[in-house]
Amino acid sequence: MRIDKLLANEGYGSRKEVKQLLKQGAVRQNDHVIKNGKTHVDPVNENITVFGEQVTYKPFVYFMLHKPAGVITATEDSRDETVLDLLDPLDQLREPFPVGRLDKDTEGLLLITNDGKLAHQLLSPKKNIGKTYYARIDGKVTKADVDAFQQGVQLDDGYVTKPAELEVINSDEESEIYVTITEGKYHQVKRMFAAVDKYVRYLKRVSMGDWHLDDQLEKGEYRELDEQEVYYLKHLEAKK
Repeated sequence: MRIDKLLANEGYGSRKEVKQLLKQGAVRQNDHVIKNGKTHVDPVNENITVFGEQVTYKPFVYFMLHKPAGVITATEDSRDETVLDLLDPLDQLREPFPVGRLDKDTEGLLLITNDGKLAHQLLSPKKNIGKTYYARIDGKVTKADVDAFQQGVQLDDGYVTKPAELEVINSDEESEIYVTITEGKYHQVKRMFAAVDKYVRYLKRVSMGDWHLDDQLEKGEYRELDEQEVYYLKHLEAKK
């Protein structure tokens, strides 16, 4: 990795500011001063310092975001605020991206990372990783709806979904439910309820597998995952 890219990614400044650090002789590769920004370094096996302070290199970042409604799940957009706009500029340096998507009006758990391998595995249909949502539904959700979801319902385009687990918390004129799906079709939860003549008024993703949204995070807030959570997600990706 080029030294100027490494230092910029680690938050030591813009490319222009990094160039100035190099020019000052502040950067060392082991015991040698580096002044050329194109110099390649190995941040894992070499000792890279700036003014004597060791540069800690983390190739991957993992963030849990409590996505609010009104923000789109994308890396950039010319009109709307994106989930990446909610990150501190320093946390955007490694070019993270959202894993999967939540609709603009859907809230809840979202993983943001630059670990492409992990993202691919988590999104693979073969893994059957359950994604659980809390929802408020117009109308009474019945035992017949639970049975229909368990069998799989036919969407408006003719696709029949995989079986889904529907749990009714409260069945009234506005029902409260949890639903767990293992797919990620476009607007899937909303379309599944539409297939049984119901309308989703509010939707929030609360978990992926046994990985749950941190209830200390307010809408729009995020935090870096701890080592145990990262380990769990990497273990989760290996499940058959």
